[in-house]
Amino acid sequence: MITFPNAKINLGLQIFHKRKDNFHEISTCMYPIPLTEAVEIIPSENFSFGSSGIDIPGEKEGNLVLKAYRLLAADFPQISPVQIHLHKKIPMGAGLGGGSADAAFALKMLNEIFELNLDSKKLESYAGLLGSDCPFFIENKTQIATGRGEILQPAAVKLSGHWLYLVHPGIHISTQEAYAGVKPCSDQKDLESVLASPSTWQTDLVNDFENSLFKNHPELAAIKSSLYEAGAWYAAMSGSGSAVFGLFSEAPGKLTFPDEYFQCCLELK
Repeated sequence: MITFPNAKINLGLQIFHKRKDNFHEISTCMYPIPLTEAVEIIPSENFSFGSSGIDIPGEKEGNLVLKAYRLLAADFPQISPVQIHLHKKIPMGAGLGGGSADAAFALKMLNEIFELNLDSKKLESYAGLLGSDCPFFIENKTQIATGRGEILQPAAVKLSGHWLYLVHPGIHISTQEAYAGVKPCSDQKDLESVLASPSTWQTDLVNDFENSLFKNHPELAAIKSSLYEAGAWYAAMSGSGSAVFGLFSEAPGKLTFPDEYFQCCLELK
């Protein structure tokens, strides 16, 4: 079986107080986008994992797809060895959720291959053990995420017919760096209300990571400014970065960013 995990963008990201579990309370809208990679899982006599495409740093055992397999295999003895292949295309460390999507799609595939009969809520519960963004990709629909990102509710945001221009300059931003400069604020506009008025997004739909990270990495602020200059009606950093996106009413064509930057233009459905 083969599936095609997709990326997401964050429309606004509000950061509130730090919790007792050392996570921060957040509120954000996650929106799926048609930038995909591929995961193939085939039952086999012997277990194996391989990858292609973008080089994945670190030990294989740290990969979220493997962790997803180990997690379910520990609870369901009917899960036999498999061959897993991941073709990586979504930039890593970009705030696009590629690794989280891979893990969630792997959970769904294993559920189907081995007829585990797990419903979406149970799959989301398992996904939450793998990462804060992972539960979103089980339903893979536009949702507002609260808590540490695992509490989900549908969001009435429709961007079909608009175009997304996505730029990733290759900067890696660690979770530690992202949160180091954040000043949590409890007095913020209700995200759902802001999302209901796209005409106010430029001023009211804010990613709280931008303030400090743009100071650390001025090129991110420059990308955002360039997207607005090119005609975007909204632009922002996704998640904790470092991908920056612009929303356009019409396809903007290729913009003049350095050749080494990852960039793509996608029509939203």
